[in-house]
Amino acid sequence: MKTKLAVHDIDGKSAGDMNASPEIFAQKANEHAVHTALVWYLAAQRRGTHCAKTRAEVRGGGKKPWRQKGTGRARAGTIRSPLWRKGGVIFPPKPRSYNYSLPKKARKLALKVALSDKMKEARVKVVDELKVPEIKTKHAAKVLKGLKVAGRVLVVMGKDNEAFVKAARNLEGVRLTGFRELNILDLLSADWLVMEKSAVSGLEEVLI
Repeated sequence: MKTKLAVHDIDGKSAGDMNASPEIFAQKANEHAVHTALVWYLAAQRRGTHCAKTRAEVRGGGKKPWRQKGTGRARAGTIRSPLWRKGGVIFPPKPRSYNYSLPKKARKLALKVALSDKMKEARVKVVDELKVPEIKTKHAAKVLKGLKVAGRVLVVMGKDNEAFVKAARNLEGVRLTGFRELNILDLLSADWLVMEKSAVSGLEEVLI
């Protein structure tokens, strides 16, 4: 059985309904799937450029500070020992990638669960087409105001829409993305989800 979504025009008025797949908008809650995908996504975003030097990489310390025996002091082979001030680091962090693979099926499931949660919370607005008369921020703000959405808004577009992107990109709390670039972090962070009608159809093709 299809899930019915109310469709609005850019003024926020009703523009009919559309049928959507229950596999995307009526999934059962699955906290584990969402958490797994979120951890994977955040790990992939880490730059991994951290670096510290070992005792072999710190400059200097080639000469033995004092003779081995007879001074009364502890044995020392280099002034760059990790035990010494300005010495190297034991097992230091080195540049690395934190990315790892997660099955595509698991990633898709997490997106479907997150979309379904937004639908259950009545936080999804479907728009016939996002368009503005001219590229001005006030026109994009008027569209979102007509849809009665506020706070952190994620706008998902179904096709290239350069005019609306330019008009809305300076609005505080508004993030714009295409349906193919939709990710779990943006979905979970958003208070409202605004989707073009074509984006809903596109998600059905990508996620099912």
